[in-house]
Amino acid sequence: MGSVERSKRRVQLWKKAIVHFGLCFVMGFFTGFAPAGKASIFTSHVAASNKSQSLPQPVEMLHQQAASAPHASNVNRSLIAETAVPAPPSSKESDHATFLEKEETESKLAPRRLAIIVTPTSTKDPYQGVFLRRLANTIRLVPPPLLWIVVEGQSDSDEVSEVLRKTGIMYRHLVFKENFTDPEAELDHQRNVALRHIEKHRLSGIVHFAGLSNVYDLGFFDEIRQIEVFGTWPMALLSANEKKVISEGPVCDSSQVIGWHLRKMNNETDKRPPIHISSFGFNSSILWDPERWGRPSSVQQTSQNSIKFVKQVALEDETKLKGIPPEDCSKIMLWRLNLPTSKSPSYQENQEDKIV
Repeated sequence: MGSVERSKRRVQLWKKAIVHFGLCFVMGFFTGFAPAGKASIFTSHVAASNKSQSLPQPVEMLHQQAASAPHASNVNRSLIAETAVPAPPSSKESDHATFLEKEETESKLAPRRLAIIVTPTSTKDPYQGVFLRRLANTIRLVPPPLLWIVVEGQSDSDEVSEVLRKTGIMYRHLVFKENFTDPEAELDHQRNVALRHIEKHRLSGIVHFAGLSNVYDLGFFDEIRQIEVFGTWPMALLSANEKKVISEGPVCDSSQVIGWHLRKMNNETDKRPPIHISSFGFNSSILWDPERWGRPSSVQQTSQNSIKFVKQVALEDETKLKGIPPEDCSKIMLWRLNLPTSKSPSYQENQEDKIV
């Protein structure tokens, strides 16, 4: 009896195993026919709860769904048809836009050269305070970087220092102790003081000698920053007492200087006039690079007449001079007021300060 019961139990266990196996096989078989992208029972509720937070699909995804689902509803098809797809720009338009953007970025990032403005002044000039403030109001409008070097003789007056402190301009106020009876020699000494300061501190930029009586177009300072070696430009001389205007400066072929002229109101012309000190500028590196410019060794800089050297180099070869502005060398961007009532060095600068 015991063996019969054990055999019955084994048969029942096998039957149960076969039934479980059959059920699992059938469920797996029919599950294989179900759509692969269909959500399961457990994920359907989660998807339904997050439906309001879903992100909109891109236009490209809508087109892919329309192509892969031929049984999509008419509503979805109408939405896809009405959605505007922006046409990609042509290669030429894209290249042109990229070039303009690159050019604009480079112009913004390109560093400006330092403009070094040298101005001699003297307490003997009755217009010193007025002209110094007027020139300061012009220079403060020039985009940086700019350094204003003002040179004067030793004096008990603090007017120049007070004016410079209130300008908001980066400046150097240089004072010398020597006494001069010749106004022209005093002006040359003042410029040498400034040039020695530039040389000693290796200030890299474009040097321009600005007299107190000068009047500027603000675009002038942008133009002189383009000078590589030497640059020159025309200048208008305004004489109040004589009631006339004299224009002097270079004659150019594009930016190349080919000659000089002095044109008056009555069309009188002088082919080779002297150059005024304010009508040329130069790269300050010539002051401390003797091998490049043929200057004696910088060890002897204390005995060198820097302004004389600059004048000589400027006139040695006209090919070194470039007309400013390069597109139109005849454009006047600098005017000089001639006030003969002043007997100061500033007046002598108006009358005698030429490169000869």
